[in-house]
Amino acid sequence: MASGFTNDEAVIRKVLESSKTIALVGASAKTERPANRVMQFLLEKGYNVIPINPGLEGKDLLGQKVYASLSSIPDEQKVDMVDVFRNAAACPPIVDEAISIGAKSVWMQLGVINEEAAAKGQEAGLDVVMDRCPAIEIPRLGLVGPRPDSSL
Repeated sequence: MASGFTNDEAVIRKVLESSKTIALVGASAKTERPANRVMQFLLEKGYNVIPINPGLEGKDLLGQKVYASLSSIPDEQKVDMVDVFRNAAACPPIVDEAISIGAKSVWMQLGVINEEAAAKGQEAGLDVVMDRCPAIEIPRLGLVGPRPDSSL
């Protein structure tokens, strides 16, 4: 299958270094699920992770309150990156929501490939990463987590 989308190494680095708050769509309470393991990894690296799962709404997951959707996150919690652990077909409306809440980037996990959603995000000015995992990319790039705030 030919793909029009190509991940940009500079964008991957920028997203991982500049993001502080990550909304993880498709969060799971099941410890054997990749979404749970990646959420734990991101928390350990110093990111603020907001789990999104309508079936777990209001519950606590790895010490974080779960929200039903991106649009149900309180306005004062600014989301930098939306990390998608959902079927590729579910991505276009998730990208729409990411745009509407003012997220800066959308990251589609390994195996989550949706060209339409990627194009929609890019056209709206979001940085887009597709078919990659931050738990793999952070160590591969030698990153330690989000870049500390700088006054420069």
